Amino acid sequence: MGLFGRSRKEAWQEVAEEMGFQLVEGGFFKTDKIIGKLYDWTITLDTYTVSTGKTSTTYTRIRAPYKYKDDFQFKIYRKGFFSNIGKILGTQDVEVGISSLDENFIIQGNDEDKMKNLFTHGSIRKIIEDQERIRLEVKEDDGFMGTKFPQGVKQLYFQDHGVIKDEKRLVALFFLFGEVLKKLNEMDSIENIDPQVVYK
Repeated sequence: MGLFGRSRKEAWQEVAEEMGFQLVEGGFFKTDKIIGKLYDWTITLDTYTVSTGKTSTTYTRIRAPYKYKDDFQFKIYRKGFFSNIGKILGTQDVEVGISSLDENFIIQGNDEDKMKNLFTHGSIRKIIEDQERIRLEVKEDDGFMGTKFPQGVKQLYFQDHGVIKDEKRLVALFFLFGEVLKKLNEMDSIENIDPQVVYK
């Protein structure tokens, strides 16, 4: 352990061992990754950095590609200053009927019934509520410079500022991904098939 606590590599190695996942070292040009499988889907944790002139920002992200059966999309994140701006600009959010979620989170999507079914699920709701910060959503792919997906594939996507080294939080987020994917399959929105996408 270093002067400022556990290093990212130490923390991530512990998480990988606890989950039965693999820590893949990135080398000089790529970042390290944790890759593992929960139920029928492969989940990948890594970091990426965005440079804007003289400054740069690093994000931790978790991604899980899946084959979709319908066009269900959603996004959930904690309320804050920018969410209030979104409301002024006309962004619509859905209330799921649980005050702890409705009062503290913005939930958006294209199927209100499915969003209520998903986010009122006990273990999913509990992990989300325990997160001081969270942004969880469905994304098409990683954009122009990122991994391109085959037809019929989307991804469950989480990101947060900085490098997450809190082992308990990372384990909880992995379990959140597993539970959300399993629930989406039960709701007949996704297939229980690993699309075999390999991220760059």
